Amino acid sequence: MLLSILLQVAATAGLANFGAAIGAGIAVIGAGLGIGRIGGQAMDAIARQPEAAGDIRSNMIVIAALIEGVAFLAVIVCALAIFIS
Repeated sequence: MLLSILLQVAATAGLANFGAAIGAGIAVIGAGLGIGRIGGQAMDAIARQPEAAGDIRSNMIVIAALIEGVAFLAVIVCALAIFIS
């Protein structure tokens, strides 16, 4: 409810589309940085313990999928904010 009120106020000021675009950009940049960091740390861990490569790789894929899902949800919310306003 608070979000819809804020979006209505922003729509009257003409800033809703700009804010949604900034929000989508921040979500995508954050997800890219997060997945990149996960990949780098996983490669470091595999280099330290090669025998644990399978477990590390599977955990990395699960965590990257969760981050990607949250980023996708954020982009969808921002797109809805653009089309609703």
